[in-house]
Amino acid sequence: MRLERVRLHVLRMRMKEPFRTSFGVEEEKRVILVEADVEGAVGVAECVAMVEPLYNEEWVEGAFLMLRDFLAPALLGADFDHPREVAPKLDFIRGNRMAKSAIESAIWDAYAKARGIPLWEALGGSWRPIPVGISVGIQPSPEALVRKVEGYLAAGYRRVKLKIAPGADLEYVAAVRRAFPDVPVMVDANSAYRLADADHLARLDDYDLMMIEQPLGHDDIVWHARLQSRLRTPICLDESIHTPEDAEKAIAIGACRVVNVKIGRVGGLERSLELHDVCRAAGVPVWCGGMLETGIGRAHNVAITTLPGFTLPGDTAASSRYWDEDIIEPPVVVTPEGTILPPKGPGIGYEVRWDRIARVREAEAELVPS
Repeated sequence: MRLERVRLHVLRMRMKEPFRTSFGVEEEKRVILVEADVEGAVGVAECVAMVEPLYNEEWVEGAFLMLRDFLAPALLGADFDHPREVAPKLDFIRGNRMAKSAIESAIWDAYAKARGIPLWEALGGSWRPIPVGISVGIQPSPEALVRKVEGYLAAGYRRVKLKIAPGADLEYVAAVRRAFPDVPVMVDANSAYRLADADHLARLDDYDLMMIEQPLGHDDIVWHARLQSRLRTPICLDESIHTPEDAEKAIAIGACRVVNVKIGRVGGLERSLELHDVCRAAGVPVWCGGMLETGIGRAHNVAITTLPGFTLPGDTAASSRYWDEDIIEPPVVVTPEGTILPPKGPGIGYEVRWDRIARVREAEAELVPS
């Protein structure tokens, strides 16, 4: 295999409604798409970095430069037998995992397309309906949150994730639990709390939650272990897990009982496979988190979720959750049973709508071997 060409596209897409978390409100999404030409096939993937470095240290402008000036030049013209060899070739650059993930995942897609097989098959997954949940941003009131949740449950979603923050937590969770006593519910704090809040967080034990996701610092493992020892509710780590080794450490000290796998956060599909294997060997369930992706990113999420360790519903909602018009055809849809059916076509299995991309593209670059 040889990477012959890379194209970068920066898009600006308006979201259907604002999405509020503990670190801010997103009303539009700037997206970097990566095209990778390998063996006559063109793979696509997206970089999930945010406009500002709020979730992690990466942001759109920086990721674009990293892809253009470092990552693509390091891979262009290189020969490799399998896409699992790509991630190690990028280890000389520290961090920048979302940018690394975008180009590595595009190569995986091209590899699968060149062989005429679905991406999920190339990854070693098995076809099955993928159960999915919905992530609900912080709402103006508990009553508004209940109305939102009611609509998503009517659409078939199997579990609900509530974003929480100090001042928007216990009352909101209690309202949802009263309204829907039997629905699987989890909460996500996006690092909004500190260990000193342990007694307050312990009150969430009363609501029979699936998990509390990343309550403490974005780079913490140790204090999460101390917090987990005080809670009945499982802690799920997200931002703290950058590598498979991070997961090994967190599991070893009891910092979590569940792990969120985000392809971009851990540096690509190969690292996601490794993280999956670490958690499965330890008996720790994983699920696939979302980063408000377009349909291209959602397709990669669906593919990785076909692996056997993904036993909990993920955040890969339907295209219509965020976009009036997605950039793939057909859009990602959720069945009335609350599942997504992995496509059986080559690669990601969806047609990329370049006509729609052209309408929202604000920058692009093309790179070839020097």
